[in-house]
Amino acid sequence: MTLPADPIRWFNETLRLSGVAHTTPEKTGRPEFIGKRLGLLNGATWIIPWANYFGRLYLPGVHLINVGNEAVQINFMAAHEVGLPTPPQANIDAFVRYARDLVELGRVDAILITCSTMNRSYPQVVEAMNPYNVPVVQIDRPMMERAVKYGGKLLVVATHGPTVASTQALLQETAAELSKPISYTGETVEEAWSRLAEGDVAGHNELLAQAIRHCQEEHKIDAVVLAQLSMTVFLLSYPEPEKEFGVPIFTSGQCGFERVAEVLRHA
Repeated sequence: MTLPADPIRWFNETLRLSGVAHTTPEKTGRPEFIGKRLGLLNGATWIIPWANYFGRLYLPGVHLINVGNEAVQINFMAAHEVGLPTPPQANIDAFVRYARDLVELGRVDAILITCSTMNRSYPQVVEAMNPYNVPVVQIDRPMMERAVKYGGKLLVVATHGPTVASTQALLQETAAELSKPISYTGETVEEAWSRLAEGDVAGHNELLAQAIRHCQEEHKIDAVVLAQLSMTVFLLSYPEPEKEFGVPIFTSGQCGFERVAEVLRHA
């Protein structure tokens, strides 16, 4: 890991995106969102810039409040590496605690679970939030609904091995609940994860593009699902993916935050 070459600029940009803790509404944004608070339940702190960037992009005016830490992701990865059940119950218990913090301390109007590897925690978080009447959205679910409704052969791309089982389980559950058959193939691009960890977002995006094109050569693909919030930066390199690849590419960052917008309008 290296420190930024221009630390003042780095701090400036970081604070412009995240802001600092405050009790007042956001100063700018869409009128229907001003005064609303969204709790972002993250599996690690490094994903918070994604939550803040895409949250502000799709929910301008919403006050974003983040919780989460690397311990959750490390525990999940450690369990995955030795073949233990994932996510560990301790992780689910932590997410329930964090959700209560968001409501009791942060007074949020809704909660978004941003972590794909922790989508199994959704039922217990919902149950914990029922007494507070606070809605909960799992960031991947709206993406899966769009993909299943679109139909055809889906390509599900992940970059992080521990995410794969949770993502495929959610896709199958969504198809069953919508009573629609699905056909899909999976691709895990671990090298893209490594590029992201090195701060090479453009390289991460190009590896994903290569993987998609390669799969299109091998199979008839009707739509693509990018399995993790971190992969939503793909849209920064390919803002009109359907024109580039000939098929829709669904991301949790876009689909998830757009669903939250619907929820907050009625919260």
